[in-house]
Amino acid sequence: MSANESPKTEHYQTIAAEPFTQMERNAVYRAIYERRDMRHFAGGTVSDEVLLRLLRAAHHAPSVGLMQPWRFIRVRDRAVREGMHALVEQERVLTAQALGVRAEDFMKLKVQGVLEAAEVLVLAMPPGREAHVFGRRTMPEMDVASAACAIENLWLAARAEGLGMGWVSIYDPHALAQFMQMPAGSYPLAVLCLGPVDAYYAQPMLQQEKWASRAPLEDMLFDEQWGQKAKMALPDDTA
Repeated sequence: MSANESPKTEHYQTIAAEPFTQMERNAVYRAIYERRDMRHFAGGTVSDEVLLRLLRAAHHAPSVGLMQPWRFIRVRDRAVREGMHALVEQERVLTAQALGVRAEDFMKLKVQGVLEAAEVLVLAMPPGREAHVFGRRTMPEMDVASAACAIENLWLAARAEGLGMGWVSIYDPHALAQFMQMPAGSYPLAVLCLGPVDAYYAQPMLQQEKWASRAPLEDMLFDEQWGQKAKMALPDDTA
């Protein structure tokens, strides 16, 4: 095949490369822009039917070499949740100490909803991931990147279902793996709190708490090489 030829797709099953309708596009972008890392939950329940839809969405995430490095542990037992909550609180104190002058402000933040959320899922990457050479030979961290794609799919699907989700990562992963009786070589990447909420944050919670703010998109775009400012004209609302 010459450099000017496009790769052929006759070898593969395909579907038409048609754009979404305007209404469909609006729905996709709405889910993206209204997704929030939720910490406040309203109790309630999530039906198994809805939960399975969310998990299927997660399972359809892209993964390098189709390694699918995600396993979901559903946690409903109150005692197990309380143990997880204690691990998060332990790390919250240590994180505050490491923050120094911002320790007091950090301790005022709500960092988890493990006890209040209708559902708690632990996304654990399984042992044996080193066997996946395709895409990981020079970048072994692509198992984490792939699992993060599954989390994002789950997050957007949850928003479309009118549910909130929060990603908790403040814990000692080795302590959590031991607590959850996970096999050697596995890794708990995320504790995901999921369920009904009274309302979504209008802006990310940390932005409303004046902890941090979203950087302008123009600061993230370069042309051709690192540091060369992009020439693309951006509107004022691209933050």
